[in-house]
Amino acid sequence: MATMDIFNQDAFSAVELTAAINKAPYRPARLNELGIFTPRPVRTKTVAVERREGKISVIPTSPRGGELAERENEKRDLRDFRTPRIAKGDTLYADEIAGIRAFGSESELMQVQREVARRYDGETGLLAEVELTHEHMRLGAVQGVVTDADGSVIYDWFDEWGISKPSPISFKLTDEKAQLRKTCNQIVRSVARSVGASFPGMGIHALCGDDFYDKLTDHPEVRETYKYQAAASELRTGNAWESFRFGGITFENYRGTDDESTIAIDSDKAQLFPVGAPGVFEVAYSPAEFLDTVNTPGQRVYGMLIPDRDRNAWVRQEIYSYPLFYCARPEALRTVKV
Repeated sequence: MATMDIFNQDAFSAVELTAAINKAPYRPARLNELGIFTPRPVRTKTVAVERREGKISVIPTSPRGGELAERENEKRDLRDFRTPRIAKGDTLYADEIAGIRAFGSESELMQVQREVARRYDGETGLLAEVELTHEHMRLGAVQGVVTDADGSVIYDWFDEWGISKPSPISFKLTDEKAQLRKTCNQIVRSVARSVGASFPGMGIHALCGDDFYDKLTDHPEVRETYKYQAAASELRTGNAWESFRFGGITFENYRGTDDESTIAIDSDKAQLFPVGAPGVFEVAYSPAEFLDTVNTPGQRVYGMLIPDRDRNAWVRQEIYSYPLFYCARPEALRTVKV
């Protein structure tokens, strides 16, 4: 029968648990799959973010032997931002493992390890909640405003950089004669001008709410575009949570949480952002707040096990993450509506 002494083994050390968590199977997170956030481990709890506004100008002619036009240096804006902390715990009590027996080829250690792992990286474990929180922050960053679980603002990247948030652009999807391709072209040009030199090789992605996506795929101009293509069958039979390209933009029906509110795109809207443009989105990871991790490069997630050293009646699992998901070019973000 399992005993609490088993947790004194090296397999349950903070180092081993953190390593195991970092090897855990990936939880579905579409924005993570897109790979638009460049990871940036840091050794401090604050992150310095720099914006550099490049300027290219036409050089005026000058007489031979005359004074040269002087190059103007780029304007730079360097700001420090504190990384927020994500942390949660789960206490495993002695009576919960009292019935675990070593049977077959499994040892007592193996069975207890499995129970600990289930609570860490199971379907409803601590790691799943951290990954869900990361996706919530990614979605906030591509919308320009990262919020906490209660809806309060952690960082409004428009305000932080002194940029006015663009008003939502109407696609007029209820109008069968609306010129969608023209609207898409205007958006592509606008985003490209906002990003500047990064545009070559850049794409534009749109995460769409359900109503927006359904109306877009049902619009006559979109259907006419795909009429003679193999993809037309998808538009006829349905393509929920799929994606397609139109007008230089990849439109994807974003699947958030099943409650359609915790992590979601407003049903009648879509969020557009650049992909493949370096320096637009990054995530900085700070080190944990413990003696063996301070001043070391931050990890995505930290895990630890804390035993009850007084009564040996419980063991507490804790998970920590210190990410800063940020957008350095919020002027390149666009919201569109039905």
